[in-house]
Amino acid sequence: MLELSAQRPWKRSLAWLCFLGPFFFLTYGFANQYTASLDYVGSYVFDWEKHIPFWSWTIVPYWSIDAFYAFSLFLFTDKKEMDRHAARLIMATVICVTGFLLFPLRFSFDKPEITQPLFRWMFDVLGTFDLPFNQAPSLHLCLLVLLWAAYKRHTPAKWKIIVHIWAIIIAISVFTTYQHHIIDGITGIIAGLICCYFIPLVPGKPWKTSLPQKARKLALRYGIAAFVLTLFALTLRGWYLLLLWPALTMFVLTWGYLRAGSEIFRKSEGTGSNAGKRCTDSRIILAPYELGARLTRYFFFKAPPAVEVISGLWLGGFPHQLPVDNCAVIDLTAEYPRSPASHHTRYASIPMMDLLLPTPKEIRRAVDAYMDFKKDGAVLIHCALGMTRSATVITEILLLEGRCATREEAITHIRKLRPEVTLTS
Repeated sequence: MLELSAQRPWKRSLAWLCFLGPFFFLTYGFANQYTASLDYVGSYVFDWEKHIPFWSWTIVPYWSIDAFYAFSLFLFTDKKEMDRHAARLIMATVICVTGFLLFPLRFSFDKPEITQPLFRWMFDVLGTFDLPFNQAPSLHLCLLVLLWAAYKRHTPAKWKIIVHIWAIIIAISVFTTYQHHIIDGITGIIAGLICCYFIPLVPGKPWKTSLPQKARKLALRYGIAAFVLTLFALTLRGWYLLLLWPALTMFVLTWGYLRAGSEIFRKSEGTGSNAGKRCTDSRIILAPYELGARLTRYFFFKAPPAVEVISGLWLGGFPHQLPVDNCAVIDLTAEYPRSPASHHTRYASIPMMDLLLPTPKEIRRAVDAYMDFKKDGAVLIHCALGMTRSATVITEILLLEGRCATREEAITHIRKLRPEVTLTS
């Protein structure tokens, strides 16, 4: 399935495997033994989970994650990428084991009698080490998220469907072997996404060291929202635990407005076919924010999609279609992936944080992209709503091209065409 090469750092891969194997068994085993020693350990289970079937044969895919884990360390040709994958595995183990120790739980269903000898033997061997504790977050599913991401990146295209199908079967087996309850699986997947998000295999831009005063005010608002949602989820429990998802979103946004900037959205910059893409883990973690932004735009913003500011230069919000044929697109959003409308035209991605004015460096890059694209036709510069980020860039273009003498004149001209623009001089 995978192309083997003499250039692969075999010794480094083996060294990581020799460290991670004992590290996993020691930490996981300690948590299991500690929880087993407690006088009482409760369970967290929904009533409808009693209808989940027990399939003894799924012990085979359940066990197979061990092979996935070991072989994943030999996927990489780049040492730094391998190190980041190993760091993800360490982080996953630390997060989950900490959860086991702080919030001990046990699995509450009795397994039916297993008649098939091989499957019975596999369950018996598993039971000698894996007691019915170490529940939430599910380390099995947390690791599966990380392994799935690694194999997806390094498996040839013709074999990826097999990897995807087998990963899904492994995920199902966590429940059909009666190893975990649903809440364990949900929290395990979240933990895996957090590891992917904070330790990307390919690092992005360095985090910014400072953002404007308004950014800190926005960070405070999102931080309060994260705290309130977390408090509701942990107090009310049940299905209210799903509020931990938007709470995580608010926490990440808080960090973005405090320091990290647009890098929290993990959107690729530049031009070409790969520009404007967002990482899967980022899209999932920040999905509540993206959904809220789209609903706000749909229900509360009724401005025209785009207006022509000067001949060949268009200002607009996130485009579902281009204003004219052969129109290049300069995308200033960080929160949205590239619009399908721009997939077959000239395109540049310059991610900027919403609700903040672009920095001089960001404006310069957008202006340079415009100067390059305008030679071959019309250009659309867009952000989410076409009110601040894109309007700021176009204001500078009007000044640089001598279309307006002052910023006040440029803003007045833009507002005549698009009154919703929120800029002041």
